[in-house]
Amino acid sequence: MIGMPCKTYFWIEDRQGKAGYTFWSAFMHQMSPGVIVEGRKNNSELVKAVKALEDKNNKYIIVYDNAFDNVQAYQERKRLNLYAGQKPNVIIVDIVCFEYVLLEFDRLIDWIYTPKDEFLAKRAGAIRARKKLVQMLSAGETDYKTLREVAEYDAHLEKHNIEQLSAKLLFDLTRNTGFEVTKGTIGACWILACCDWAGRQENDVCGLDPVRPSAADKMKAVLRGTSLYSKFLQAGLEVLL
Repeated sequence: MIGMPCKTYFWIEDRQGKAGYTFWSAFMHQMSPGVIVEGRKNNSELVKAVKALEDKNNKYIIVYDNAFDNVQAYQERKRLNLYAGQKPNVIIVDIVCFEYVLLEFDRLIDWIYTPKDEFLAKRAGAIRARKKLVQMLSAGETDYKTLREVAEYDAHLEKHNIEQLSAKLLFDLTRNTGFEVTKGTIGACWILACCDWAGRQENDVCGLDPVRPSAADKMKAVLRGTSLYSKFLQAGLEVLL
């Protein structure tokens, strides 16, 4: 008797309606359409779901926000490692946070601004902070609060952890554009083909205006231009390229 094919589940901590859930759902629809995306409301509920998992036949990819200077997230991560280590069909993919994935995207600035965009000058401080932050974290260093560019950008840096900083920085870079990202929403320009945006105005132009890629091409670019590609390869997650 031939067994049923194994399913792959993609578990995230975001619940439906949040920007992270919307992005991951759109991303997997384009890159790995057979994968089933499920949200678990928050990181505590995600850890509980892994602990309670009894299914041994299907594969579970767990995307966990590893905000390394968030004490609560760190404690939850220790528990997650313990439970996942007992289940060979559970694989953890570490990301700093959803916002950082988009922040580290190597074509972020080229996409959201045109070459002569006035925002390039107005947001120069945020652009410098983002560049230095990504360089440091990509190199495996985590002492980002010593970076002059980041300290100059965020007057309340000492009160923020890396997840809060990433969310603030990504919002400040993308606000008032079709790529705007908040906790609750993600700009249509991330997940739709150019320009399948119902609210698009005459002056809504960006760095993608000359080429206008499809939604699939956008997701391929994000995959290649972030740490997701290597992390998904390590997790054995097949993606369409």
